[in-house]
Amino acid sequence: MKLTGRILHLAEDPDLVRRQLDGEDLDGVDAYRFGVNTDAMISGRACTLGWTEDILGPWFLQDFGEVVGHDAIRAGGFQVVVGGDAYGSGSSREVAVVAHRGAGIALVVADSVQRIFQENMVYSGMPFTTDRTVLDRLQAGEAIDPADLARPLPPLFRAIAEAGGLLAYAHGLVDGTRVAPAPPAHGPRPMTLVERLLSQRAVVPGADAPSLAPGDQILAHTGFRGVHEYTAAMVVDLYEQAFGDTPMHDPDGIAAFEDHFVLLDHTAVPEAVRDARLGPARAMRDAMVAACARYGIGIHGPGRDRPPGVCHRLVVERYARPGDVVVLTDSHTPTAGVLGAFAFGVGSTAMAFALRTGMIPVTVPRTVRVELTGRPEGGLSPKDVILHLIGDPWMREERWREGPADTCVLEFAGPGLDHWSVDELSVLTNMTVEGGLMTGVVAPCAPVAAYLEATGRGGLALPDADPGAAYARVIRLDLGEVPLTVASPGDSRNRAPLADHGDVPIHNVVIASCTGGSLADLRAAAQVLHGRHLAPGVRLTVSPSSQAVLDAATAEGLIATFEALGAVVTVPGCGSCIGNGPGIPHPGETTASTTNRNFDRRMGAPGPVWLVSPAVAAASAITGRLTDPRTLPEVSA
Repeated sequence: MKLTGRILHLAEDPDLVRRQLDGEDLDGVDAYRFGVNTDAMISGRACTLGWTEDILGPWFLQDFGEVVGHDAIRAGGFQVVVGGDAYGSGSSREVAVVAHRGAGIALVVADSVQRIFQENMVYSGMPFTTDRTVLDRLQAGEAIDPADLARPLPPLFRAIAEAGGLLAYAHGLVDGTRVAPAPPAHGPRPMTLVERLLSQRAVVPGADAPSLAPGDQILAHTGFRGVHEYTAAMVVDLYEQAFGDTPMHDPDGIAAFEDHFVLLDHTAVPEAVRDARLGPARAMRDAMVAACARYGIGIHGPGRDRPPGVCHRLVVERYARPGDVVVLTDSHTPTAGVLGAFAFGVGSTAMAFALRTGMIPVTVPRTVRVELTGRPEGGLSPKDVILHLIGDPWMREERWREGPADTCVLEFAGPGLDHWSVDELSVLTNMTVEGGLMTGVVAPCAPVAAYLEATGRGGLALPDADPGAAYARVIRLDLGEVPLTVASPGDSRNRAPLADHGDVPIHNVVIASCTGGSLADLRAAAQVLHGRHLAPGVRLTVSPSSQAVLDAATAEGLIATFEALGAVVTVPGCGSCIGNGPGIPHPGETTASTTNRNFDRRMGAPGPVWLVSPAVAAASAITGRLTDPRTLPEVSA
């Protein structure tokens, strides 16, 4: 490629972005926006409209820094986009890559790229680099061969790029002209939990389970694959373009989930949002339903053949098994890592590949072991712990990273795990992706063993690490020393002790999502709310994460507690997290939310969003400001 267009620098200072939109070309900027995320690249609203370049291109970066207008990037003639660290944070939505192309972007240059976004670029053939000297070469008039940009990539990524993308690579696998790559021969070595698990799932024809090390790239056998209505139509479109009507591999190991749009028609959703999103969302849902009928795939959702709920909660309840590789087209798939599965989110191209082959490419991650000791004091929850961990400068700055394609996981272990249930522990694994990590896994512990036994999976062995395994770092965390923690608006890594922010006014409280809508979450919130009243003007939304959670919460009287306070209580679903349900901020409101992500405008409207635990959310609803539940006056008998 040659530079025929302009270079867009995504500066931290929105005025510098505005100047570029007005026609000024910059050589560079002093500070780039950290963590340019997929919600900024393409909004949840735009994602309901379709998945092609012509539809999504005009929406690329709309409202970024509150200065980018509709179709401004394409109209500005930009060809290259330049970002800082953690480019592509957030969702697994491959439409973010499609939106780049639709806006005329032909190359991404960034200091570091988040794992899912990087994979989506490799698998769909979008050139990128972390080498900023490429900018100088382009500006000097040099023609850059995209193949040269792929050469520094690891072997499997390079082979996929040379084949023309992951689906072209798949054809060689299914017709026998290509074999799965063999990892380097390390010889026997002690392995971490994840390395041991992947060794057992690696596709290595004619060989025993290999010893694996960080950076190795393999194809792995999948145990479960899933899609939801935001992604299914694109996945099936890619599948049929590549493979026609070939039956999918092991349809019994696949499920679809109607969960992201089910709250969109709720009366508490602003009319303008319903008008803009509901029609296109239903068209995407209908496309998923039709595809599932063609391929024999079961669907979870209201009135469907399987019970409704948020996909991640349902995977834990029904599908995930210790030692399995679990993939869904959603970044919060790591939730299932609580059961000792290697669970991670993938894009649409990767899922189309997995649906045809039953395999998924994996870069063996570096592992950080987190050993939890002590007792949680003062209502400390796993939400506090994970916000504390991912907001640590060592994690936020990704100091585990040694190369541009490196990935990392958290391996949770230690006696501190035994203080919480699987519901609560799943928050630890769910939110690893918010720290720029691939996934999280929980080592064998009593709560997980008991949960597996209770759900009919007790005969399955929990994987564990080998003695002497090598870690990128071992973090020893005494739960008694972790403060109640929140994340300030803009990024889940914006760690802040709750005690420092008691003067923040709160108008909108959301207790919901795969992170905050479990039975344990609803119990924690109801315990704080019982016998009290909401502060004047505060709105409260509660969304159970599955039908089983709703049924149990109803039986325990929790739902009655919320309804008695005037809360909006919904059917199971996850729309509030992404602006598709009740809880969308009204003008001038500040939100306290138990969800896992607080990017600008992610919840469907402007307005600061603080991430908090369920107990803190409930206490904040009572006082109208961020509140430590321990400071509330006693409820009179």
